[in-house]
Amino acid sequence: MPLISKPIPALTKADRMTFSYRLKRDLKVNRYIYIMILPVLLYYLIFHYGPMYGIQIAFKNYSPGTGMWHSPWVGFKYFNEFFHSFYFGRLIRNTLLLSLYDLTFGFSAPIVLALLLNELRSALFKRIVQSITYLPYFISLVVVVGLMVDFLARDGLINNVMALFGLEKLAYLSESGWFRTLFISSGIWQNIGWGTIIYLAAMANIDPALYEAAKVDGANRFKQVVHITLPGIMPTILILLILQIGNLMSINSDKILLMYNTATYNTADVIGTYVYRKGILEASFSYSAAIGLFNSVINFILLVLANSLSKRITETKLW
Repeated sequence: MPLISKPIPALTKADRMTFSYRLKRDLKVNRYIYIMILPVLLYYLIFHYGPMYGIQIAFKNYSPGTGMWHSPWVGFKYFNEFFHSFYFGRLIRNTLLLSLYDLTFGFSAPIVLALLLNELRSALFKRIVQSITYLPYFISLVVVVGLMVDFLARDGLINNVMALFGLEKLAYLSESGWFRTLFISSGIWQNIGWGTIIYLAAMANIDPALYEAAKVDGANRFKQVVHITLPGIMPTILILLILQIGNLMSINSDKILLMYNTATYNTADVIGTYVYRKGILEASFSYSAAIGLFNSVINFILLVLANSLSKRITETKLW
């Protein structure tokens, strides 16, 4: 006799009433939590998900006069133009190099500082160092670049000090070979203190009994850091690393726009600055939208790959 599958019974009126009652009760009990979440949801809906309908201009010959809906479709025309443009190789190279340098030095610097601060015995000295390293984070990016311009000018402080030792004066911000060094080092100076907050908080959750047991076994301070502190904060490090890899193609373009000039385009020009010039200065809206969409897709792929790799190796993942 053939088996006859029984149909899944539909929700009864009583079940629907129960669900409706539970939903209303949850909204009433947790209403303040939902009110707190509401501005964040509205922010992402209005400024992140709402503008996504504008992605279509990357596939259209968009003109403000014609409008988005009436502009003709051109398919992947602007993507092909970008892939075959003279600047494609330079933009990809500069973006990846700056991002990899920042990932290597900028990402590891707060970890090293947090480990050093965690080993300090004097609480007063630790607070002083933390305060000094935190302060640059609250300085405006425009002010930071302005300080760099003043200090690194030919008649600035750095060159005047070098002249005292008989060294040649240099126009650092006009030298393409110095751009990446200045960009990464100034970023470390500004963000290293703030980045240590997360790692110090993670270290505070490590069980002190582990350190006591390690001391009994004869482990010195260095071995305690290697075998207890680092493994204790490794999940935090991996989560932040995955997030940074997901933004690998989105280096800080605002800072580059403030720092670079025509003399440093060879090493400073990245995808973000090129999109700004094409989209804002030259009004090539469809072309710049295509480049931005390509950049976002690459970032998304990198994020998924980094998360999958971390999940397979360490079981630490974002989702």
